[in-house]
Amino acid sequence: MLNPVVNLYTDGACRGNPGQGGAGAVLVDERGEIVATVRRSLGLCTNNIAEYRALILGLEEALKKRYGRLNIFLDSELLVNQIKGSYKVKNENLKILMLEVRKLLSYFDSYKVEHIDRNQNHMADKLANEAIDEAM
Repeated sequence: MLNPVVNLYTDGACRGNPGQGGAGAVLVDERGEIVATVRRSLGLCTNNIAEYRALILGLEEALKKRYGRLNIFLDSELLVNQIKGSYKVKNENLKILMLEVRKLLSYFDSYKVEHIDRNQNHMADKLANEAIDEAM
């Protein structure tokens, strides 16, 4: 893994809940430059599943780029608190996704997870919505 810290912003979006979903992720280097963007249509899903899928998409991209340290920024308070362990994951579908998140996180040298306001996550949100638009 490379040593630099990279910032990961992810967002999941749904048109309806459940509805057509999309995931977006943005990797930003220490200089503030975007080093990668990814988006994926998710089909019919819930908003929480879209948030999880967006994080998984971003973690996979960071691993592909061989980054070892991450600052993860999410606008889903639920997901942040579930990762930190202050909220339990009760939904069976989310439990499966959390196992995948934990596995991916284990490959990084270090990571921090922080909640941010939606207005600080506009790039990832735009990507998630573009993924939905492309699928429809």
